[in-house]
Amino acid sequence: PKEFVKGEYDDPTRVELLDDKFNEADMQTMSETIVKAMIECPSIKEAKKKPTVIMDKVQNRTEEHLDTKSMTDKIRTALIKSGKVRFINKEERGNLEEEYKHNEDGAVSRETMKKRGKQIGADYVFNGAIATNIQQVGNDKFIYYKLTMNLTNTEESTIDCSEEREIRKKYRKQSVGF
Repeated sequence: PKEFVKGEYDDPTRVELLDDKFNEADMQTMSETIVKAMIECPSIKEAKKKPTVIMDKVQNRTEEHLDTKSMTDKIRTALIKSGKVRFINKEERGNLEEEYKHNEDGAVSRETMKKRGKQIGADYVFNGAIATNIQQVGNDKFIYYKLTMNLTNTEESTIDCSEEREIRKKYRKQSVGF
């Protein structure tokens, strides 16, 4: 088997449809749509103080292995940079608990010790799902992806913001001629 030995940097924003799988351009396009919609959502845009959000996962309802964590990371990063929301670091709760215990064990000075009970509760949970539909007709293959994201109010359990982004791609089988 040939090894890949010569490499070069490439533009990650250029769309290259190398195969019929979900790719980084799809992720970028979908993420941008979701971020713009959330920033414009009245619950975010008109909030008196920055809402605090927990990023939950995006369910993968496709038959492909999709890195939905990268997608939520991309969306969360853009939303933080917008300055419109704050995020609770759900993944670090275990580490924070260890740090509280370390503080309480007397290893940390009283002046710098951090105590339990000062964390902020989430105003919203942000999650969603990505689904796909594949159709083959003759030599043509159509692949449709739909990402739906919801911002759920933790106090009222209402979906205060929701957005969908759809992408459809068409591929044609190469005809082999002699």
